[in-house]
Amino acid sequence: MRFRPRLEIKTPEQVDAMRRAGLVVGETLAMLRELARPGLTTAELDAAAEAHIRGLGAVPSFLGYQGFVGSICVSVNDEVVHGVPGERVLAEGDLVSIDCGAVVDGWHGDAAVSVTLGEVPPEITELVRVTEEALWAGVAAMASGEVVADVSRAVEASVRAAGDYGVVDEYTGHGIGTAMHLPPDVPNVAHSGRSPRLVPGLALAVEPMVTLGSPHTEVLDDDWTAVTVDGSWAAHVEHTIALTPDGPWVLTALDGGAAALEARGITCGAR
Repeated sequence: MRFRPRLEIKTPEQVDAMRRAGLVVGETLAMLRELARPGLTTAELDAAAEAHIRGLGAVPSFLGYQGFVGSICVSVNDEVVHGVPGERVLAEGDLVSIDCGAVVDGWHGDAAVSVTLGEVPPEITELVRVTEEALWAGVAAMASGEVVADVSRAVEASVRAAGDYGVVDEYTGHGIGTAMHLPPDVPNVAHSGRSPRLVPGLALAVEPMVTLGSPHTEVLDDDWTAVTVDGSWAAHVEHTIALTPDGPWVLTALDGGAAALEARGITCGAR
């Protein structure tokens, strides 16, 4: 018999606890979005993130995870995900993806944003928009779908409808709660086979990664930073979402996802 890992289904009180972690992440990313500018190093962004997270009474979940040395991942231009903070100096025209996680009272939040620094070509602005739209398509599918695979299908369909982009499928979204990574995986492309049902209390981190070229990646010598094999630029966005009886609650969005969901005719499940 094939083993299927048991999903962690949260009570409403546990979702409330996750919201506290989600707000730390959301507030930290909002701060970093404003802070990021040409001339700043990725290590300086990381130091600001750690101070902010700890100042809010939380712990950075990335720091020390499997040996990772930063409190955030900072991935620039052709770096897709897991960029290690360091001496790299951000420059005018860069596309910067910032991934952040925090723990409050044992509960995790995880989210990412992609920001552009100064003037960038229109195709880069559009890449970020397409990636963000794919994320919200996935969130919307948590309300309308029946199984987790419906979320993956919605993410991919959104990107495909926008044009000729690469959808990274070597890294996935995931369940989240008492650990940063829990079952189930949430791929960014449609897949066959059995898929867990979308039920109230399930919390997912949905995180599209979209490129201007090849969807394939390779890992640099630091054993973390994943870059596109063809050097094409990539965007990465993410939110932690809990499914409630009333609808999706985007725990890492400062407004709970209300504006984006209501614009799509979907009730936000925020408490």
